[in-house]
Amino acid sequence: MSELISQFLQSPVFGIGISLLTFYAGGLLYKRTGSPLMNPLVLSMLMIIALLLSFHISFDDYNRGGQFISFFLGPATVILAVPLYKKISLLKENVVPIIAGISIGSAAGITSIIVMCKMFGLDELISISMLPKSVTTPIGIEISNQLGGIPSITVAAIVFTGIAGVLLGPMVCKLFRIDDEVAVGIAIGTSSHALGTTKAVELGETEGAMSGLAIGIAGLITVFLAPLLAKLLM
Repeated sequence: MSELISQFLQSPVFGIGISLLTFYAGGLLYKRTGSPLMNPLVLSMLMIIALLLSFHISFDDYNRGGQFISFFLGPATVILAVPLYKKISLLKENVVPIIAGISIGSAAGITSIIVMCKMFGLDELISISMLPKSVTTPIGIEISNQLGGIPSITVAAIVFTGIAGVLLGPMVCKLFRIDDEVAVGIAIGTSSHALGTTKAVELGETEGAMSGLAIGIAGLITVFLAPLLAKLLM
């Protein structure tokens, strides 16, 4: 019996299964409470960590299935282009302010993390790993590898940034009376990538489309800006 359990834990089915189950449970809690603190992704992560620690299951065993889910992050990001296609006329009308906003937002995100890391005296390796905090995970990992950072720290920074965007993005827009749908979507997508985009989609179709656009463009801009700004400012 113990051998069967061991074989199950070491199979990809285990990692995929608990990832789907915990995310589903997190989704149910979010629907019942309606609280942004009950983010399904965060709850899923916490439940998986608790499960692995409680039953002394190694991360390698879990990741045999978890890596299959990670593989679909790229295609899932591309799917966000679908709502953008529906709003293509709006994109054409506002192409200059949209590109300018995403560019400035991406530069500000990279510069701010460098300044804050210097203020708190963080190690240069950690600072480099945190530079791609505002782009989607697949792009962020590649940028981190390119700069010689630690991908696991990069992923943690990306997740934290996304959660902050979900919780604070709409509040900040209300506080500063930013009610233009295009501006709200671009701001959320540029600063908090795919996680923020899930919130933008809830706010409206235009916000979701613009936020999805911002993910791709911000990723491309960060690929070029991150190495440049890292050399200049660090």
